[in-house]
Amino acid sequence: MSMRYTGPNADYPVYCCRSDRDQQGSALCQEVRALAVDALVEQVVLDALMPDQIEIALAAAGQLEQESRQLERQWALRVERARYEAERARRQYDAVEPENRLVARSLERAWEEKLRVVEAVEQEHEHWRVQEPLLIGPAERAGLQALGENLPRIWNAATTSAADRKRILRFVIREVVLDQKRTRGQVWLKIVWQTGATSEHHVQRRVHTYRNYIDIDRLRRRIVELNAEHKMDGEIAAILNQEGFVAARGCAFKGENVWMLRTRWGIPTVKINGVDKNPMRWPAVASRFSAQRLSLA
Repeated sequence: MSMRYTGPNADYPVYCCRSDRDQQGSALCQEVRALAVDALVEQVVLDALMPDQIEIALAAAGQLEQESRQLERQWALRVERARYEAERARRQYDAVEPENRLVARSLERAWEEKLRVVEAVEQEHEHWRVQEPLLIGPAERAGLQALGENLPRIWNAATTSAADRKRILRFVIREVVLDQKRTRGQVWLKIVWQTGATSEHHVQRRVHTYRNYIDIDRLRRRIVELNAEHKMDGEIAAILNQEGFVAARGCAFKGENVWMLRTRWGIPTVKINGVDKNPMRWPAVASRFSAQRLSLA
């Protein structure tokens, strides 16, 4: 994806995939608002590099290092055995009488076969070593611990520029994959870390209509429940905001939003007196006015 800027002042960043349009002349593949994605990636990185998380990662790395040493010993034994078998075949070939040509050719083929086995085992060993994670020495361990303690302060410092933050991100992240078509109302992210590990995350999209809302069924069910508890639209909106719901355009719920959704979904206002028309005067109000008249008399 490439970056482009939208909005009245062209200062709103958007990640844009234009390969379909550039290659086939069709519509844009997809666009993803950048600010929410950037904020999530930033938080994931800061959380991952907290001191306690680094300690957990270092402990896991220590365990992997022990396992790697055990596997290295096993590989060393395999290589040693293959070389021994090849050396044994060479000695057998050297010991044969020159005039015994049939035996000599047979032993020579056996020796060459053992040499090919040695070469194959050594190549497999080298391939395994390339794929193994790097071992963390005392200096690297101390550096990572210091990074976890200082990174939040450095990241939020006024002197740290956006370019500096990008360099920090590139130090730990290889790439971020985005897809907002995978799940309704969400942007799916896969972070590929420099270690080769991956993690998946989701960001709620700002949508223009509730047709694309991330969790429309749960929202409708909650409005029905609160409406059944005789909550007014404004009260329902406040409770939805407290419970983490966000309106379609990414703003907080208001009474008008709840009224619009109730109207669209045919959810009637639940009245205190059931489905009857409201009386001219509520009993509690009438009794309060009667008590006031008696006190005045």
